[in-house]
Amino acid sequence: MARGLGRGLDAFFPEINENENDTVQEIAIKECRPNPYQPRKTFHADAIEELKESILEYGIIQPLTVRKSIKGYEIVVGERRFRAAKEAGLETIPVIIKELTDEKMMELALLENLQREDLTPVEEAHAYANLIRELKVTQDELAKRLGKSRSHIANMVRLLSLPEQVIAYINNGELSMGHGRALLGLKDKSKLIAVVNKVRQEKLNVRQIEKLITELNEKPVKKKTTAKKDIFLQERESFLRDRLGTAVSIHRGKRKGKIEIEFYSNDDLERIMEVLDK
Repeated sequence: MARGLGRGLDAFFPEINENENDTVQEIAIKECRPNPYQPRKTFHADAIEELKESILEYGIIQPLTVRKSIKGYEIVVGERRFRAAKEAGLETIPVIIKELTDEKMMELALLENLQREDLTPVEEAHAYANLIRELKVTQDELAKRLGKSRSHIANMVRLLSLPEQVIAYINNGELSMGHGRALLGLKDKSKLIAVVNKVRQEKLNVRQIEKLITELNEKPVKKKTTAKKDIFLQERESFLRDRLGTAVSIHRGKRKGKIEIEFYSNDDLERIMEVLDK
C-alpha cells in the first residue's frame, strides 16, 4: 500500500479547512455523485459494510466535502461515507460545500487517498500519470506539489510499463511494488513472464528476484571478454540511473563512447526527455 503523507491536507489545500464561515448542510443523497477524479477504483465490501453499521448506530460524524456541479454535487472528500450512507438507506447526508477547480479536485482526491493509505501501488501509479498528463507538469514539479520525492513518482509511474498481466498481479496484492520495481530491471523483456511465473510459483521475495535478475542480465556479458568497467564509469552510471529513474549503461571504446538509456513506453521516454531538458 502507498505510504501516507507526512503532513495533513491543510498543508497543501488550506482552502478546504473548515472555518467559522463554513456551514454544514443536509442535502439529498441522490443529488450527489462520486468524484470523477477518484483514483481509488476498488472499495472493499466488508469495509463499506462496517462503516454502514457505524452510520446506522452513530450517524455520519464528519460531514462530506462537496462542490456544486451542473447536476447536483460532486464529492470531493468522503466517497466511502457516501457509499456506506447509500447502503444504510439514508436519504440525506451532511456536507460542506466548497468551490474547487478540476485541478484541485484531482490533486485533493489523490492526496486524501495517499494520506489514508487507501490506494494500491497501481492505483497510485495511474493517479500520478493522470496528474502529469492532465496538469501538464513534469514529475519533478508534481513531486514538489504532492510533497513526495521525484524518484518515488518516477518509480511508481514506471510500474505502468510492465505487461498488463503483471500489473494485475500487483494490483490484487499477489506481487508487491518491490517485486514490480525489481522486475523492471530485467533487460531481456521476453523472459519477463517466465520470471513472473517462477516468482509466483516459488513465492520469491524481492531480494531473491533481484539476485535472479542480476544473474539473467549478466549471462550474455559472461560470453564476452570485455574488461570490467572502471570505478568512474560505474559511478556515472549510478548517478544517471538515480537521476533518470531507469537503467543506464555507459560504454567506452578506443576513440569514443556511448550512453544507453532504457525506456519502456512512449510515456516513459517523454518522462526521460523532460528530465534531460531540465
